[in-house]
Amino acid sequence: MPLKRKIDQHNRSKSTKKKEKDENTSETSGEEKRVQCIFKSESGETDGAPFELPIDISKEKLQLVFDAVIQNEDKVPYSFFVNGVEISESLIKTVGEDVIQKTEATIEIVYQPQAVFRVRAVTRCTSSLEGHADAVLHVAFSPDGRHLASGSGDTTVRLWDINTETPEFRCKGHQHWVLFLTWSPDGRKLASGCKGGKICLWNPQTGKQIARPLTGHTDYISTLAWKPLHLDSECRYLASSSKDQTIRIWDVIAFKTHIIISGHSGHISFVKWGGSDLLYSASHDRTIKVWRATDGVFCRNLEGHGHWVNTLALSTDYVMRTGAFEPADAKIVHQPITDTAEELSRKAKERYLSTLAIGGAQGGMERLVSGSDDATMFLWKPEDSKKPVARMTGHQKPVNEVKFSPDTRLIASASFDKFVKLWDGFTGAFVATLRGHVNMVYQVSWSADSRLLVSGSKDSTLKVWKVQDKSLLGDLPGHADEVFAVDWSPDGQRVVSGGKDKVLKIWRA
Repeated sequence: MPLKRKIDQHNRSKSTKKKEKDENTSETSGEEKRVQCIFKSESGETDGAPFELPIDISKEKLQLVFDAVIQNEDKVPYSFFVNGVEISESLIKTVGEDVIQKTEATIEIVYQPQAVFRVRAVTRCTSSLEGHADAVLHVAFSPDGRHLASGSGDTTVRLWDINTETPEFRCKGHQHWVLFLTWSPDGRKLASGCKGGKICLWNPQTGKQIARPLTGHTDYISTLAWKPLHLDSECRYLASSSKDQTIRIWDVIAFKTHIIISGHSGHISFVKWGGSDLLYSASHDRTIKVWRATDGVFCRNLEGHGHWVNTLALSTDYVMRTGAFEPADAKIVHQPITDTAEELSRKAKERYLSTLAIGGAQGGMERLVSGSDDATMFLWKPEDSKKPVARMTGHQKPVNEVKFSPDTRLIASASFDKFVKLWDGFTGAFVATLRGHVNMVYQVSWSADSRLLVSGSKDSTLKVWKVQDKSLLGDLPGHADEVFAVDWSPDGQRVVSGGKDKVLKIWRA
């Protein structure tokens, strides 16, 4: 028995020593679990020499390291990415321990500045604006955020005072449903197109029609697009697409057709005027065509969709929509426009070029996304290639609208399948499905800081989504019927919605 006790004691002692050794080894190896990293800008420039970081470093601590290494004295918040994946919690959770153990090279941490201002989520309805005698079909804030317009099935365009949230002007000139509105990028003119094929121009200061209507289309106007401000300081040229299978470029100073473009064999559902002076048109003939805007010459065909192409969006849409007006400066809604046309055009070009530079090697040129009745989307770089970057599948029913976020990094899509989906704006990769609506989703609109998204649906509600968390932030009930149109003001202060109940609602934080 004494011998057995001695053996047991020896084994216990040996086991305790082994356990202590394992714990010490684990602690030592934990300290040794570091990886060599280097910070890299979006444009591909590396900052400083490589250094070691703990593999479990959190996003918050990484920001502190970054502030010290890059000397970020202004403490601007940044997002960090490894191989295109954002570090949302820690380095190891993003990269994966297997990858870290296998890699011998330095891990490149790409940093991107976040918006320096934040848009507050809208949570309440501050006004219900009545006056339209039929459904509200389109709503739009002006580029400077100082004006709001709506178009209706009652054949009128209405302008609203956004400070008092009251009616301002009732604009009569159309004889048919007003289907589409678009503001000139300098904010000084509003164009409206109707089911009768007529285009009217309005002065937002007086509510009066600018000279005579633009006529020539033989069927309804589907969309309108102004020539970008950095290419046209006078905002002289406007493009329109129609069910009559033509695109017209109008000279709105001479009030005549400048160019007629034909080539589609079906109803043209959408036209976009790109920042490199190319026109993009989508049609029910299942194609997207690229045209040179200067003379209307056909450039290339973008094919792949199996059904009608319903909608288009450019990565530069937001910066071209807002022109020279910086959304981060909320004071723009209280200041009159004093810059000359040339100054506005110069500022617009600076903002446009800085937007193109987002994404470094992945950016550099405009990207185009298309949505179709075939429930798919395609991502294109249409300036130099007719091959798609990606085919984006996941929706089960027609895609009604697509929108790039203002920072161009994400794409939101609205579909008749009741879902809003998010996609990577550079690769087209699927990011998330936003679930909450119980009927078709008609439109989406981004906040100016790209952090929030609002959607309008046939279920009579709007929903506000927090993009970073891919979650529903708030439900906005109040409409008595389908919500056809929604827009978020460039200064981030208001959301407007309109629909079948003939009422405009303004939502604020």
